[in-house]
Amino acid sequence: MDFDFSDDQQALREAVAKWVEKSYDFERRQQIVKSGGFDRAVYNELAELGLTGIYVSEAYGGMGMGPVEAMVVLEELGRGIVTEPLAQAFVTSAVIQTYGSDEVKQQWLPKIASGEALVVLAHQERKARYRLDVCEAKATQAGAGYALTALKNIVPAGDQADAFVVPAMLDGKLALFIVERAAKGVSTRGYLTQAESRAADVKLDNAPAQLITTDGLTALNFAVDVGIACVCAEGVGAMDQTLKLTTEYMNQRKQFGVTIATFQALRHRVADMKMQLELARSMSYYATLKLGAPEAERRQALSRAKVQLGNSMRFVGQQSVQLHGGIGVTDEYAGSHYFKVLTQLEMTYGDTLHHLGEVSQRMTETAGVFA
Repeated sequence: MDFDFSDDQQALREAVAKWVEKSYDFERRQQIVKSGGFDRAVYNELAELGLTGIYVSEAYGGMGMGPVEAMVVLEELGRGIVTEPLAQAFVTSAVIQTYGSDEVKQQWLPKIASGEALVVLAHQERKARYRLDVCEAKATQAGAGYALTALKNIVPAGDQADAFVVPAMLDGKLALFIVERAAKGVSTRGYLTQAESRAADVKLDNAPAQLITTDGLTALNFAVDVGIACVCAEGVGAMDQTLKLTTEYMNQRKQFGVTIATFQALRHRVADMKMQLELARSMSYYATLKLGAPEAERRQALSRAKVQLGNSMRFVGQQSVQLHGGIGVTDEYAGSHYFKVLTQLEMTYGDTLHHLGEVSQRMTETAGVFA
C-alpha cells in the first residue's frame, strides 16, 4: 500500500507550514492569548488560504478535498499550536454535508467554506462526561422550526462563533440542530482554556434552531470521530515541534563542560520520545483513513488511535519538561505552551482511559457475537 502524499498534498503542507512560520510565530500567539485566545483576523487568514473549505464539496464553494488533506493541514497548525479552531470547520462542515438537508447545506456550507461563518460543535454537558448518548438538552417544535433549551460547556470559541451544531432530545430521541449565536435566548460566558485557546459555556433558553437530522446520535458519533482524527493530527504536529525544541535545547545546554545531548541516558530518553511520536503518527494516519469505514469499525479505530495518541502526548510532553528542567515550565519559553496543548488534546473528545474502555467494551461485544 502506498502511504506517500501526492504532489498536491505536499504543496498544501508547504503552504500551511510557510504561513505558520511567517505569520504565526510564538510572539504573535502570545499576543493573541493575552487578548483572549482567539483572533478573527487569523481565522480569516486561514479562510483566505482556502483551508476552511477543505471538507466542503466544490458544489458549495469548497475545495472538495477530504480527511487526508485536513490531517496534513492540522499537523502543520499543530506545530505552531495555533489557537484558532480550524478543526471545528472540518467537524461541522463534515456533519452538515453528510447528514444535513439540501436547505441546510445550501445555507451553511458556503459560509463555512468562505470563512464567513465560524460554526462549532457544542455537545459537551457536565453530567455526560464523554458519553454522547447522555444529553439533557431539550428541543420542542415551535411553529415551522424548533426551540432549544440547553447548557453546553467548553464550546470552542463559543462566545466568538457565529453558530453552533447542538445535539438535543426531540421526542425522546437525540437530534442535531444549528443555533445561531445572535439568536434570541442565546447567552455565552467565554474563558481561556488550559491550552490558551478560547472556549465558552453556551446557554440556550428556548432559542430558535434549525434541524440538521433526527438521527442525531449517528451524526454526533461521526462528528466526534472527525474531531478525534483532527486532534490526532494536531497532536502529531505539536509533538514533532516539542521534540525539535527539546533536541535543540540539549545541543545548547552544557553541564560538566559538555552539552547534555552527549549523555547516553538522556539520548535514550529522546529516542523513546521519537518512538512515541512515530507510533502516534502511524495511528493518526490510521484514524484518518478509517473515517470512511462502516460506523462500528470506524468508532473502534478512532478509539484505538486516541488511546495511542493520549499515551504518546503525555509521554512526549512530560519527557520534554524533564529534559529541559525548570525552563520547561516557564511562561516565556515556548516548550511549556506545547506541554499545555498536548495535555489538553489528550482529554479532548474523551481521555485515554475513556477510549481504552470503549475499545475494551467493543472487543467484548465482538467476542460475544462469535461465542
